[in-house]
Amino acid sequence: MSLDKESVQKALGQIRYPGYSRDIVSFGLVKGIEVTLDGKVSVGLAVTSADPEVPKKLYAEIEAALKALGARQPEIAITVTVPKGSPAAAAPAAPTKLPADAGVGQVKHIIAVASGKGGVGKSTFAVNLACALARDLAEKGRPGRVGLMDCDIYGPSVPLMIGVNARPHLDGDTLIPLENFGVKIMSMGLLIDADAPVVWRGPMIMKTISQFATNVRWGELDVLLIDLPPGTGDAQLSIAQSMALSGAIIVTTPQTAAVSVALRGAAMFAKVGVPILGVAENMSFLEAADGSRQHLFGQGGGLKVATALDSILLGEVPLDPAIRQGGDHGIPVVISHPDGNPARVFRSIGLTVLNGLQKAS
Repeated sequence: MSLDKESVQKALGQIRYPGYSRDIVSFGLVKGIEVTLDGKVSVGLAVTSADPEVPKKLYAEIEAALKALGARQPEIAITVTVPKGSPAAAAPAAPTKLPADAGVGQVKHIIAVASGKGGVGKSTFAVNLACALARDLAEKGRPGRVGLMDCDIYGPSVPLMIGVNARPHLDGDTLIPLENFGVKIMSMGLLIDADAPVVWRGPMIMKTISQFATNVRWGELDVLLIDLPPGTGDAQLSIAQSMALSGAIIVTTPQTAAVSVALRGAAMFAKVGVPILGVAENMSFLEAADGSRQHLFGQGGGLKVATALDSILLGEVPLDPAIRQGGDHGIPVVISHPDGNPARVFRSIGLTVLNGLQKAS
């Protein structure tokens, strides 16, 4: 039998969902099929079930079917959503394994940093928020308790912004994250050459994100921030469905175009039951030496998004050259100018988020 996308889909169409007579293809569970010229096969599924045996059984049957086609080492990524109201969904979430059987660390809170569109400074925000949280926790006697997972597979900019460029070490099958400014970091940008393009489709993206969660030794963390790519595609949905997110922070800029897209991006989290922790408005204003402010991109967009989401405005981050310089030089403004207004805003946002998580738990 030939090994191509059509034959793979036909083989998957013979696999019944456990307890049903209907196959996984007609059920719409197959979210991506990739067959390379050298015969490598990748398959991605999204499953909703409270039974941990369901994904295990599906994985085994899919693997057997693909090997019968001639695929030697098929790559299979299954994201699982636990339905609301089930005993598994009602179980206490803290501390949360990442995921429950990964065995690579204990994480109290996993927070997605998201935006509906690119160009709003989401990664810059995530890096500075991580550093702000790390400084606050270190001052409380809990150093090294913050992690940052850069899931922007196509444009990983976190390593540049936080000043790391070495390859992560490998202990068996487990990656050891790099650390700088008290933040543990893992990013696709640490695993590929700087000028190497990432030309992947859905299944490979989901597999990489799954490995970042299960094959990285995060250790004991109070907070793991996940810097999502912009939009609401496979990567975002995979994370929202497969990881025990404590909530999401929506990053926007003041202008109307960013506001409308931010609302659409936030709608994805509502559909998968992830709470919005708050909205951060980036590039809010340019402040002159005399304290006067220019609102170059409009005013009030973050508050509009927060109000529409029935959430809170976490803070307004100014448009400050020091923020850009910090990102370019790998020393975030929270570290390079800790007493400046941008750093104070980031630390205030961090405290608000931590306080909110403590109250919720």
